Amino acid sequence: MAPPPTSEADHVRDKARKDLLHILEGALGKKNLVVSRDLAGTIGLFIKFSTLQEYGVDKVFLLENGNTDSSQRNIVYLVQGESLPKVQATAAQIKRLQDKGSVDHEFSIIWAPRRTLVSNQVLEEQGILGDVSVFELPLYFLQLEQDVLSLELEDSFGDLYLKRDPSCLLLASRALMLIQKRHGFFPRILGKGDYARQLANLLLRQRKELDAEESATTEHAIMPSTLVDSLIIIDRDIDFATPMLTQLTYEGLIDEFIGIQHNQAEVDTTVIGPGPQQRQSQTSNTTSPPPTAKQGLKRKVLLDSSDTLYTQLRDTNFAIVGSLLHQVARRLQTDYETRHSAQSINELREFVNKLPGYQQEHSSLGTHTNLAKELSSNTDSEFFRRCLGIQQALTQGDDPIEQHSGIEELIVRDAPLSTILRLLCLESIVCGGLRSRDLELFKRHVLHAYGYQHLLTLDSLEKMDLLQARSSANALLLPLPGSSSSTSDSGTKTNYSYLRKSLRLIVNEVDEQNPDDIAYVYSGYAPLSVRIVQCVLQEQYLLSITQSRQAAASINAATLNSATTFAPFDDILKSVKGPTFSIAQKAKDEKAAKARQALYGNTGAGATNKEKIVYVMFVGGVTFTEISAIRFINKQMEEKGVKRKIVVCTTGLISGEKIMKQVLEAGDFTK
Repeated sequence: MAPPPTSEADHVRDKARKDLLHILEGALGKKNLVVSRDLAGTIGLFIKFSTLQEYGVDKVFLLENGNTDSSQRNIVYLVQGESLPKVQATAAQIKRLQDKGSVDHEFSIIWAPRRTLVSNQVLEEQGILGDVSVFELPLYFLQLEQDVLSLELEDSFGDLYLKRDPSCLLLASRALMLIQKRHGFFPRILGKGDYARQLANLLLRQRKELDAEESATTEHAIMPSTLVDSLIIIDRDIDFATPMLTQLTYEGLIDEFIGIQHNQAEVDTTVIGPGPQQRQSQTSNTTSPPPTAKQGLKRKVLLDSSDTLYTQLRDTNFAIVGSLLHQVARRLQTDYETRHSAQSINELREFVNKLPGYQQEHSSLGTHTNLAKELSSNTDSEFFRRCLGIQQALTQGDDPIEQHSGIEELIVRDAPLSTILRLLCLESIVCGGLRSRDLELFKRHVLHAYGYQHLLTLDSLEKMDLLQARSSANALLLPLPGSSSSTSDSGTKTNYSYLRKSLRLIVNEVDEQNPDDIAYVYSGYAPLSVRIVQCVLQEQYLLSITQSRQAAASINAATLNSATTFAPFDDILKSVKGPTFSIAQKAKDEKAAKARQALYGNTGAGATNKEKIVYVMFVGGVTFTEISAIRFINKQMEEKGVKRKIVVCTTGLISGEKIMKQVLEAGDFTK
């Protein structure tokens, strides 16, 4: 049978919930649940605490707090199995509870996403391997939205580009293989970048292993999918510049200034007021004075598609958010006033039925109005405008030397170090490095102003190729078209100065209200990573704005509904770091595949007219603004009648601030 007609996001969420509850059901009776901090927010994406209580969970503890008590005989640990420190902390905590001896506990450990040999060895060294029940919870992709799947690996960027640890590639390949097992193999895998190629190789190897298994009985195991168009893999390494820029969409700015994690933002109650439960408890005491929000108290705000107003605002440029909120406020006021014009009982009943929706939207309007006001206090500041001006000058190709005085002034004014480093890294990335004397000067400024512990920070940035001196050894390599050398497939570094024109990364006139190009997300800069996706999905449009309308018109209209290759941009993409590849996956036995397709009704006109899915996998992380740009492409294709839908997959959500948090040295050498 064909897979059920549920979206991949819904399937991922439902399967994760079912798998976790099945394991918890095995531990009979009441139980305490101990969760590692990195999974505490993750499990909230697919299950509620009330559901856990129904399956016997009494209390939930954080592993890192080390305060697990003996109130229940059953103790279940849910821990990231790939993290050695967390595995060791779990083993040590179980050993400590055993040594207390007050209660004869039954321990269960759930390793997510998999059980490793190292975890077995750690448990064996502590002498508890035989005393615990060990399970696996295959948490790979998690649903953030219907069109966004994430592994939620917070440190994947640092692991790949600083520690050079490719472990997350294995997890990504397993997550993508689960999609292939459900829908059939990706008919074509395209990509750009070194880690993208490694991930593609892992997928090919795992497919061979699956083909070789005699027990592979699923009907999709030997044929390409008729529901999926292709997989496009983008290595973050090819475009480090985009995350260094300040995100200018509403969702992106919330992430920049407040932070979004697992679809939630922790906002000060002085900004958005207390939560509904707090207000309820406060209003119940009529003798108390009107409450005032306390400084420092945080309230979690859910930011996902369940909030219809947020869905309208999230992908828009922040410049128009104020006017959109004003329009919603006026419409709500008009809706409320309809109660005065209601003359019949039916009209009154209709208003009363709509009232809960109005109240919910009114509450959402208040939350986002307060959030927008808080963001405006940042975007209207002289500091923000100065930083944004330097960023835009660098991306537009202005002389970087002219921006140095502005960066030096920010250092003198004690601007956050992360902001300074983002500006320096941006210059290094888009200009092929800083002049040696300028780099040394800025290093001295940073060490004198922020502390000598940041010698390690600067060293980490150099290891990641984010901050480099401009020299012949690190000069940009621009391959010549038609070159037969081994370097003809890729540049050693991404050449932004060439790509700025060849892929039109800068759009001078942008209409944020009614945008016609993805450049609106950065008010004039089109993310290179998303432009490369457009090379496959919107080649006709991209040719029309970069070369000539005649060249765009020459493309066969039939190719618009299939993502097959990066041509005619192959020569241009040689100026982007890393290899370019396009791999067609065919059935091992084509006759059997055709017969099976006919048997399950996957051929004919009905199949070709169905909307197909294109998975775009960002290795190393993706920003919220890039997701907004991808959604804009989706919207454009839908308006043109192109039967494709893009689903974004990633190792995690990143931003310039999150990247800097991974590399900033927290220690202080003066102590």
